[in-house]
Amino acid sequence: MRLTFVLCLWAAHAVFGQKITWQEGKRLTWDNFKSPVSKKKNPDVAAYTHCGWEFYSVKSSDPKAPVTMTIKTVFHEERSWKDAKRMDDYILLHEQKHFDIAELFVRKFRKAVAEKIKNSGDYNKYFKAIYDGISDEYKNFQMAYDRETRHGIDKEKQTEYNNSIAEQLDNLKSYQAFEIPQ
Repeated sequence: MRLTFVLCLWAAHAVFGQKITWQEGKRLTWDNFKSPVSKKKNPDVAAYTHCGWEFYSVKSSDPKAPVTMTIKTVFHEERSWKDAKRMDDYILLHEQKHFDIAELFVRKFRKAVAEKIKNSGDYNKYFKAIYDGISDEYKNFQMAYDRETRHGIDKEKQTEYNNSIAEQLDNLKSYQAFEIPQ
């Protein structure tokens, strides 16, 4: 009975939980946008990218024990959609930048954790504040990106963001690894 339940959970995850992990040089394609749901609240929106991060940590009740953390940037295919009538390379690039922004903030997250958390005691003391701060910055940046580029319609502003995101990712290249060494 228990094995059947586990197999059902695994199958559901395989069907509904398709994720892509951010990788340097790997770009999204329109085939990655698999949600049939188009929740258009704004007529300018031609696609929606559902991305963010997931993290795992292993810590001890001993406050001096080391902590192992893994933080990954993920794109959720089953929660991302596109307007099939408006698909083009330019809109796909705008959506790719949403994914790149998520990676940028994951690198900032990894950097803050690497600088502040050296053991389980530090984790207990600082992790929530680091997470909440990065999370708020990330949400605000994503909203500003869409607002200022008008969802990619303002090509000049889009180019500015493209360059800024690429530069910031490059500046944080040393925090590209998933696992944060302690």
